[in-house]
Amino acid sequence: MSLQAFTLIILAGLIHSGWNIVAKKAGGDARFSLYTAICNAVIWLPLGWWLGKDVVPDWGWMEWAFVTASAVLHVAYFIVLLRGYRVADLTVVYPLARGSGPLISSLVAVIFLGEQISTLGAAGIAGVVLGVFLIAGGPRMIVAIREGQDLEARQRVLSGLYYGLLTGLFIASYTVVDSYAVKMLMMSPILVDYMGNLIRLVILAPLAARDWPETKRLWHLQWRYAAVVAFFSPIAYVLVLYAVQSAPISHVAPAREVSMLFAALIGGRLLGEGDRALRIAGAIMIALGVTALGLG
Repeated sequence: MSLQAFTLIILAGLIHSGWNIVAKKAGGDARFSLYTAICNAVIWLPLGWWLGKDVVPDWGWMEWAFVTASAVLHVAYFIVLLRGYRVADLTVVYPLARGSGPLISSLVAVIFLGEQISTLGAAGIAGVVLGVFLIAGGPRMIVAIREGQDLEARQRVLSGLYYGLLTGLFIASYTVVDSYAVKMLMMSPILVDYMGNLIRLVILAPLAARDWPETKRLWHLQWRYAAVVAFFSPIAYVLVLYAVQSAPISHVAPAREVSMLFAALIGGRLLGEGDRALRIAGAIMIALGVTALGLG
């Protein structure tokens, strides 16, 4: 992996962990994803128009098929993620989602896209997975599931496990779709994200009519959080897509787990979710794994 790609991933990880903490604090439901899509469309309109005015009209069915598939997968991902944040701890859902997603996408890249991975790179993936397990409170999760002494805590852990893994599946899916678009079809990462967001907006629009008074009430409460997520989330993801253009998906996807380091150190303190020592140990494992991936 080149130094440029590695730097992009580190920066993306810091930004990504930040906007997820904001999304967790917002406590929104599926409508929060609609608010985010609206803010995204408005904030990034000048850049999207400037880059797309001469390019998008020339897109064929293949480009639109990938952008549409990406939009659908991103909608499902964000709704499931928000649901997980409402019923479980961020420091369980987020690590599981971020750990399982890249692992699946890396396997897909190696098995189906013909990418090669070195022994050091494989060791790096293993380090990332172990680190994510520790940050998610792996030993605590196992004990809670087996003993079931605290039913409420057990249910939160099980919910975090379910929604974290389900989110990871969607992460793996859109990572492979978007990576193919920018790497094989040579599509602009910015346009893949922006045009995909416009399609997401169309998909999510019916949510506003489901309960209009509640939609307006929640908008007034959550629009600031949505604007922050809408501004920073595309930056983090576009940085990753640019990294994919110069590095293998099987390296980039797990390396994104450096965001766990920031989430463990920042999110745990801000949200008061405990297990600090275990999560810092997990963050160290992730840092070592990411370093191995960078060298590999």
